[in-house]
Amino acid sequence: RAGQRTRFKAFVAVGDYNGHVGLGVKCSKEVATAIRGAIINAKLSVVPVRRGYWGNRIGQPHTVPCKVTGKCGSTRVRLIPAPRGTGLVAAGVPKKLLMMAGIDDCYTSATGQTATL
Repeated sequence: RAGQRTRFKAFVAVGDYNGHVGLGVKCSKEVATAIRGAIINAKLSVVPVRRGYWGNRIGQPHTVPCKVTGKCGSTRVRLIPAPRGTGLVAAGVPKKLLMMAGIDDCYTSATGQTATL
Protein backbone atom coordinates (compact mmCIF):
# COMPACT_ATOMS: atom_id res chain seq x y z
CA ARG A 1 0.00 0.00 0.00
CA ALA A 2 2.99 2.34 -0.22
CA GLY A 3 3.25 5.01 -2.90
CA GLN A 4 0.93 7.50 -4.53
CA ARG A 5 -2.73 6.87 -5.21
CA THR A 6 -3.84 8.54 -8.43
CA ARG A 7 -7.05 10.56 -8.27
CA PHE A 8 -8.77 12.37 -11.12
CA LYS A 9 -10.43 15.75 -10.69
CA ALA A 10 -13.13 16.72 -13.19
CA PHE A 11 -14.42 20.28 -13.75
CA VAL A 12 -17.71 20.43 -15.67
CA ALA A 13 -19.73 23.43 -16.87
CA VAL A 14 -23.39 23.23 -17.90
CA GLY A 15 -25.53 25.98 -19.41
CA ASP A 16 -28.66 26.60 -21.46
CA TYR A 17 -27.09 29.40 -23.60
CA ASN A 18 -29.90 31.64 -22.32
CA GLY A 19 -28.90 33.13 -18.96
CA HIS A 20 -28.17 30.08 -16.77
CA VAL A 21 -24.82 28.40 -16.04
CA GLY A 22 -23.51 25.91 -13.47
CA LEU A 23 -20.05 24.65 -12.47
CA GLY A 24 -19.32 21.28 -10.88
CA VAL A 25 -16.17 19.66 -9.46
CA LYS A 26 -15.66 16.04 -8.45
CA CYS A 27 -12.61 14.00 -7.47
CA SER A 28 -12.51 10.22 -7.90
CA LYS A 29 -10.23 7.24 -8.52
CA GLU A 30 -11.79 6.71 -11.96
CA VAL A 31 -12.25 9.29 -14.72
CA ALA A 32 -15.81 8.26 -15.64
CA THR A 33 -16.98 8.42 -12.01
CA ALA A 34 -15.40 11.85 -11.56
CA ILE A 35 -17.08 13.21 -14.72
CA ARG A 36 -20.47 11.75 -13.78
CA GLY A 37 -20.28 13.27 -10.28
CA ALA A 38 -19.11 16.64 -11.65
CA ILE A 39 -22.07 16.76 -14.05
CA ILE A 40 -24.48 16.13 -11.15
CA ASN A 41 -22.77 18.86 -9.06
CA ALA A 42 -22.90 21.29 -12.01
CA LYS A 43 -26.62 20.70 -12.57
CA LEU A 44 -27.30 21.24 -8.86
CA SER A 45 -25.36 24.54 -8.82
CA VAL A 46 -27.00 26.34 -11.77
CA VAL A 47 -27.27 30.11 -11.21
CA PRO A 48 -28.92 32.87 -13.27
CA VAL A 49 -26.61 35.23 -15.16
CA ARG A 50 -27.68 38.86 -15.47
CA ARG A 51 -27.32 40.28 -18.96
CA GLY A 52 -27.51 43.86 -20.15
CA TYR A 53 -27.09 46.27 -23.04
CA TRP A 54 -24.30 48.43 -24.39
CA GLY A 55 -25.82 51.72 -25.48
CA ASN A 56 -29.41 51.51 -26.80
CA ARG A 57 -31.86 49.06 -25.24
CA ILE A 58 -32.95 47.57 -28.57
CA GLY A 59 -33.58 43.83 -28.92
CA GLN A 60 -32.48 41.19 -26.41
CA PRO A 61 -29.77 41.81 -23.76
CA HIS A 62 -26.43 40.74 -25.27
CA THR A 63 -23.59 41.66 -22.90
CA VAL A 64 -22.74 41.96 -19.19
CA PRO A 65 -24.64 44.82 -17.48
CA CYS A 66 -21.51 46.50 -16.03
CA LYS A 67 -17.77 46.01 -15.53
CA VAL A 68 -17.22 43.16 -13.08
CA THR A 69 -14.13 41.51 -11.57
CA GLY A 70 -13.69 38.00 -10.15
CA LYS A 71 -10.74 36.65 -8.19
CA CYS A 72 -9.47 33.17 -7.29
CA GLY A 73 -5.96 32.83 -5.89
CA SER A 74 -3.69 35.23 -7.79
CA THR A 75 -5.89 35.23 -10.89
CA ARG A 76 -8.17 38.18 -11.59
CA VAL A 77 -10.63 38.11 -14.47
CA ARG A 78 -12.44 41.28 -15.55
CA LEU A 79 -15.55 41.29 -17.75
CA ILE A 80 -16.25 44.50 -19.65
CA PRO A 81 -19.45 45.26 -21.62
CA ALA A 82 -19.02 45.41 -25.41
CA PRO A 83 -21.14 46.79 -28.28
CA ARG A 84 -23.39 44.45 -30.26
CA GLY A 85 -21.48 42.51 -32.92
CA THR A 86 -18.14 42.51 -31.08
CA GLY A 87 -18.29 38.84 -30.10
CA LEU A 88 -16.52 37.31 -27.11
CA VAL A 89 -12.97 38.65 -26.80
CA ALA A 90 -11.68 36.01 -24.37
CA ALA A 91 -9.42 32.99 -23.97
CA GLY A 92 -10.77 29.49 -24.66
CA VAL A 93 -12.24 28.50 -21.29
CA PRO A 94 -13.84 31.87 -20.34
CA LYS A 95 -15.26 32.11 -23.88
CA LYS A 96 -17.05 28.74 -23.51
CA LEU A 97 -18.44 29.72 -20.09
CA LEU A 98 -19.70 33.10 -21.34
CA MET A 99 -21.23 31.39 -24.38
CA MET A 100 -23.03 28.88 -22.13
CA ALA A 101 -24.31 31.79 -20.03
CA GLY A 102 -25.88 33.38 -23.11
CA ILE A 103 -23.56 36.39 -23.37
CA ASP A 104 -22.84 37.28 -27.01
CA ASP A 105 -20.55 40.34 -26.71
CA CYS A 106 -17.95 40.91 -23.99
CA TYR A 107 -14.35 42.07 -23.53
CA THR A 108 -12.24 40.22 -20.95
CA SER A 109 -8.98 40.97 -19.18
CA ALA A 110 -7.06 38.42 -17.08
CA THR A 111 -4.03 38.95 -14.82
CA GLY A 112 -2.06 36.68 -12.52
CA GLN A 113 -1.46 32.95 -13.07
CA THR A 114 -3.63 32.56 -16.19
CA ALA A 115 -1.98 29.51 -17.79
CA THR A 116 -5.10 27.38 -17.20
CA LEU A 117 -7.38 29.91 -18.93
